[in-house]
Parts: sequence; structure tokens; C-alpha cells
Amino acid sequence: MNIIILKMKGLFDFSEVATYFFRKKDPNRKTNFNLRTMHTINKVSMLMFLFGLIYLIFKWVAH
Repeated sequence: MNIIILKMKGLFDFSEVATYFFRKKDPNRKTNFNLRTMHTINKVSMLMFLFGLIYLIFKWVAH
């Protein structure tokens, strides 16, 4: 039973997503337009996925 709970905790660990959105810029790293664009698109796609997931969960619970 404890193994199942530990596996479920790992599925709902959003710390990596939070650090991706809220980390500080590295002053030693050169900025590149392509890299900034890639990170912006990644952030938008992750937000869209999370909002869609939340919508589906609310829709499932309300039904």
C-alpha cells in the first residue's frame, strides 16, 4: 500500500514545473532570440495543458 502511495506522490510532483516558470535569469549566459522563443512557447504550451487538465477534472467532478 505504501509503495502505491509513494508512486502517486511522484505523479503529482509539480516542483519542476514551478521552478521552470519562476527561476531567475543567469547573468553569465548569453541571450539568444531562438532560445527565448523556445522557452516562451514551452511555457505557453505547459500552461495550456495544465488549464485543459484542470478543466477536464472539473468537468469530470461536476458530472
